[in-house]
Amino acid sequence: MRYRYLGNSGLKISEITYGNWLTHGSQVENDVATACVHAALDAGISTFDTADVYANTKAEQVLGDALKGQRRESLEIFTKVYWPTGPGGPNDTGLSRKHVMESVNGSLKRLGTDYVDLYQAHRYDTETPLEETMQAFADVVRQGKALYIGVSEWTADQIRAGHALAQDLGFQLISSQPQYSMLWRVIEEEVVPTSRELGLSQIVWSPMAQGVLSGKYLPGQAAPAGSRAADEKAGRGGISQFMTDDVLTRVQGLKPVADELGLTMPQLAVAWVLQNDNVAAALVGASRPEQVAENVEASGVTIPAELLARIDDVLGDAVERDPGKTAENAPQTRVA
Repeated sequence: MRYRYLGNSGLKISEITYGNWLTHGSQVENDVATACVHAALDAGISTFDTADVYANTKAEQVLGDALKGQRRESLEIFTKVYWPTGPGGPNDTGLSRKHVMESVNGSLKRLGTDYVDLYQAHRYDTETPLEETMQAFADVVRQGKALYIGVSEWTADQIRAGHALAQDLGFQLISSQPQYSMLWRVIEEEVVPTSRELGLSQIVWSPMAQGVLSGKYLPGQAAPAGSRAADEKAGRGGISQFMTDDVLTRVQGLKPVADELGLTMPQLAVAWVLQNDNVAAALVGASRPEQVAENVEASGVTIPAELLARIDDVLGDAVERDPGKTAENAPQTRVA
């Protein structure tokens, strides 16, 4: 396992980071989730990412239970705040001072820790003054409940504004957590250059384009039973954008590239995002321990320039590059 600095900080994280978005507390039983976490630890993964909204707080509880008995100082635990949690009252969502303070306390209790290494704004809150949000984050850091602050799916302009306020308040934003994959490159034009300038790095989610880049979905065929694309509960809406015969045909064309590198298709997808020097980590999840063992083999892989160019040729105009997609996909008002 290789480790990278997170933004302009002294914090190192494992470049393969274990995330439990769609699995813990919902898709897999707790004993399987614990086995996956232990497989991640055995593979050298030290960084774990979750959020209060995942399975409406259950994912944090499962992760906390799975990490019991581990040396806390050897782990980097990340969580997030924004989306509705609890019964969905008027203040159970967003980045108000009230919700941030109550949420961090709830997350720490569920995770069984006194602090998280990184606390992230899960989206930008259009209904709370940014000054209020950043002051709340500054206080969370000063209280020792979070060591660092990051954001998720913020636009370049939002990152710049948040960074300026953070500096005024005596702390810094060090990370951005966007979607990024061979098929979804919307951060490359604006978010990545801004992040490089300001000292943030990316912790990218869905490096396999929600499983499409694994190659398991074939053009003209129904999605395999039990797969994400066949499961409404697992978030089919997000994967549907990639489930066209054109995209699936192009993805099958990546197999010779993976073979040439001695990688599986999932390993190629994870290794590809790690070629970007502004990416600190690729988030991977698992519903079986053996998936963790496979994914970590992408750590330390170098893809030669000629093969990166071939990947671009194979995927062609199936790649989404429009930087406006970050704002387009963001909530325009708080979700109740």
